Amino acid sequence: MLFTIYDYPNWAMALAASLAFAAIGAAGLLLVRRWLHPWLHRDTNINEMVGFANSSFSMLYGLLLGLLAVAAYQGFSVTSDLALAEANTLAALHGSAGALPDPAGANMRTSLRHYTREVIDVSWPLQRDGVVPTGTSPIIAHFLDQLQTFEPKTMREQNLQSEALTLANDLVQIRRTRLNSVDGGIPDILWWVVLAGAVINIMLLWMLNMARHTHMILTALVSGFLGLVIFLVAAMDHPFRGDVSVGPEAFETVYQSLMLPDAQPSLRLSLPTPPTPSD
Repeated sequence: MLFTIYDYPNWAMALAASLAFAAIGAAGLLLVRRWLHPWLHRDTNINEMVGFANSSFSMLYGLLLGLLAVAAYQGFSVTSDLALAEANTLAALHGSAGALPDPAGANMRTSLRHYTREVIDVSWPLQRDGVVPTGTSPIIAHFLDQLQTFEPKTMREQNLQSEALTLANDLVQIRRTRLNSVDGGIPDILWWVVLAGAVINIMLLWMLNMARHTHMILTALVSGFLGLVIFLVAAMDHPFRGDVSVGPEAFETVYQSLMLPDAQPSLRLSLPTPPTPSD
């Protein structure tokens, strides 16, 4: 898998892939028509046989490409939902842990704010480069230590700590799943099969016998479209890379709406103020 495609805009790489396949198809056609057509077309029924083989192969190859496209899209969708779930869990954890009395609650909110900025500013750029980030590990470990060492003094504080521990465990699991998906994708063996199938498909087009200009246009169009479809699957194969990628917008929303000092909502339960006894 060539990761260079993620370093340039999608439109440029899609155009390059389409033109490259079209050029290969057209160049190969010129060679085949010149050297192999006289030998291939001794049989007058060769077009019918090649057409039958091409139809059967195109059906199987189209099925393979379709399944890969669906798999890539599902992987992209699952990763997008994963990032949203992590951000939502982080927001809920910020509310539960932050509702604990200060200074413990304030320290936990600071740790979660630090974690969120680390994910946005450091982890996501690394993921875009295909690197599994590890910078948030000590931050989340420190937060868990703060939460576990907190000693509740009331039933309310005990319930808040228990809820926060559950959410923290969920956050750790979702985070681990996100990190495991950074270097995932369609196995290389499938990509080799896809490329080999594209070559065979183009070669079957070369074997047809028709007017030169019609043959050239047909081969270039089909080859170019093959390159476009293969690029589409590749662009979605790694959800954190390239223009078509999952971004940190969900974390940005949580940070802006909950964690900024001027956006910090009141996280403590509002209790009625007891009346002042009269003299």
